[in-house]
Amino acid sequence: MPSPEPPPWLSQDAIATAGRLIEGHRLAFGRPLLAGVAADRSPLQAAQELFVAATVVLAHDGGADPRLIYANRAALVLWRRSWGAMVGLPSRLTAEPAERQSRALALERARRCQALEGYGGIRIDSGGRRFRIENARLWTLRESGGLPCGQAAAFGHWWWLEPPRSGSPPPLA
Repeated sequence: MPSPEPPPWLSQDAIATAGRLIEGHRLAFGRPLLAGVAADRSPLQAAQELFVAATVVLAHDGGADPRLIYANRAALVLWRRSWGAMVGLPSRLTAEPAERQSRALALERARRCQALEGYGGIRIDSGGRRFRIENARLWTLRESGGLPCGQAAAFGHWWWLEPPRSGSPPPLA
C-alpha cells in the first residue's frame, strides 16, 4: 500500500520555503523567527514548527503580481482560507482595495531596505471582514544563491475592526 501524500505544508517545496523564511528572517533581523526553537532542528521539524506557530507567517513570490507561496496555520485561520485557496492567491487580495497602495508602498520600502519592522495596516479575510495588523515584520526571501525570490511577513498583533457578519462561516480549524 503506498504511503499517503503529506499535507501540502510538508511538501518538499513548502519545506524549502519554510527554510528560506526562517533563514531570511534571521539574516534580516538578527534574531530567530520563532523564539525558543532549537537552531539545530531538521528541515522537516522546522517546517512543522513554523506551520503550527501562533505568529502569523505569509510569503509571496517575486512576480509582477506576487502570489502567495506560503501561509502557516495561524494565517489560514485568520484569513479563513484553506491552504489550497490561500497559496496561489495574488497577495494583494489579502487587503481591501483602498489599502492596496499603502501595502504596496510598504512592500517596496521593505524590498529596498531588505527588511522593515513596525508595519501596520488593514486586511480582509475571505468573507470581507476587516482586521488591523500591527508591528509586522517584512523581509526579503532569497534563493540558495542569494538572489531575491519574494517577500515574507510575520506578525502576532491583530484585531477585528467589526463584528462577525451574520451567516459568516466559522474559522478553519
